[in-house]
Amino acid sequence: MWFKNLRAYRLTSPFDLSAEKLEEQMSRHAFQPCTPAQPLALGWAPPLGGETETLVHAVNGRFLLRLKREEKILPSSVVKEMLEEKVEIIENEQGRKVYRKERLTLKDEIVQDCLPRAFSRSGAVYAYIDTRSSWVFVDAATATRAEELLNLLRECIGSFPVVLPQVNNAPTATMTGWLAHQSLPADFALGEECELREPGDEGGVVRCRGVDLLGEEVETHLNAGKLVARLSLSWEERLSLVIAEDLCLRRLKFSEELLKENEDLPEADRAAKLDADFVLMSEAISALQERVIALFGGEAE
Repeated sequence: MWFKNLRAYRLTSPFDLSAEKLEEQMSRHAFQPCTPAQPLALGWAPPLGGETETLVHAVNGRFLLRLKREEKILPSSVVKEMLEEKVEIIENEQGRKVYRKERLTLKDEIVQDCLPRAFSRSGAVYAYIDTRSSWVFVDAATATRAEELLNLLRECIGSFPVVLPQVNNAPTATMTGWLAHQSLPADFALGEECELREPGDEGGVVRCRGVDLLGEEVETHLNAGKLVARLSLSWEERLSLVIAEDLCLRRLKFSEELLKENEDLPEADRAAKLDADFVLMSEAISALQERVIALFGGEAE
């Protein structure tokens, strides 16, 4: 349950649903496995797993949610090969050309025929709504996965207005300045990874790993005009992360001290342990988000 990635969204109006009301509306979209001909199934599942059937785990105004997804695995190369074989048979037997529209129809028929025999892959996306600070935090490395969760939530409650946070100082310029002037904020420490990009859509990209980010190699790229698009950092020895220009935080790794803080709880009471871990994690994430926004000059009006 400890988040590995963090995409933050700002609620543009107060979230006034109670946990009970939210649970009621989410229950209409509880997870159901894929039917034989269904390529993808999305639905809500208990965030604490088998420890409880509750779809919303509420603690101190924070609502933890879990979107479960099941996807049929049908490799495009297999579909393409079967399509080419079918097209070849039609063209040889009927002496005519198979054009794009018919190819698309044939492709759909092949997919529908193969889906019942395809393997399934399951996964989950966690999120929590902080009703007190009007933030939504999604554990997703890509915007697509985060939007799946947000869109289903909108289906459940009718409206869920969120926007990506906007800051006063451009993250790329700020992070570039940290390396160029060796002026990292005191509560952060540099990691050993960064991504540097030339300005412009066609600009080159350089990825550095396992190097001294204040060393000559990185300095040469900065002097050539490249900007920092991603940067690995650690914060107050509480956690490490990679921060991107879109303010997405990836590869979150919480400190051992934080992870072990609830070790004294009885192993038999797994629900209490998960609840206590969520409190620890959400407090750390909320504090980190506040600090990240401040790093880049605060939220833009």
